[in-house]
Amino acid sequence: MRPILPALICSLTLLAGHACAALPSTLAACTRSATLLACVDPQGNAYSVAAAGSTTYLRGFEVSGKRYWAQTNSRYGQLTFFTGLASDGEAWVGYSQRVGWTTRNRFSSSGGSRGQFTCSRITGC
Repeated sequence: MRPILPALICSLTLLAGHACAALPSTLAACTRSATLLACVDPQGNAYSVAAAGSTTYLRGFEVSGKRYWAQTNSRYGQLTFFTGLASDGEAWVGYSQRVGWTTRNRFSSSGGSRGQFTCSRITGC
């Protein structure tokens, strides 16, 4: 799995009010409306986040892999489940679980990658 997924999860935790200490020093330039966040980073990677009720839709373009991708997140209380698909056929699934000020994140992909990380409002990711 390419490194874009942890960055996306981190972006979503930022939207939820959590800090992400692992973000690079050159942040993306973003434009936001009531239901849409669109960002482009200095390398040319782009993504947008649209919210509709308890579902969040993400779409983007990854420069290094020259691929488009889409991800859907569904929130159920303190749990958020997500599934994604890239233009090269890679698929991924995972979840984020809020526990107090901490968010636990796990994911795996059809490319054989899997991982987990924890984010906190105090210490970041």
